[in-house]
Amino acid sequence: MKQAAQQGPSLAESGLRSFEVIADRWRLSPRERERVLGLPRSTYARLRAKPERAQLDRNALERLSHVLGIYKALHVLFPDAQRADTWIDRPSLDFGGQPARERLTSGLVADLAYLRHYLDVARG
Repeated sequence: MKQAAQQGPSLAESGLRSFEVIADRWRLSPRERERVLGLPRSTYARLRAKPERAQLDRNALERLSHVLGIYKALHVLFPDAQRADTWIDRPSLDFGGQPARERLTSGLVADLAYLRHYLDVARG
């Protein structure tokens, strides 16, 4: 009898687990996490409780992609992990004197894309 091939975690599950690690490092509140992912509170709570059952739409997957790209870019630009992880809280003239956290947690996918592009340009 053939054994079924074991499947690894889904893209959604892996993305959510990675997002939670990053969100912890960035000290995002539960409400900020919901806004970054563009999810209502109940949906986010369900996904967080059982990421292995997660099914995400294209919008949420795009948001996860931007978060992962932002995180990677920060760790390339700032080899010191603490400096990379606290960058989002430093006020910047490039963001009108506000910290990047304001854009990161605005709830707009365009702001996530902007931050990712900004950091990609900075890293060359």
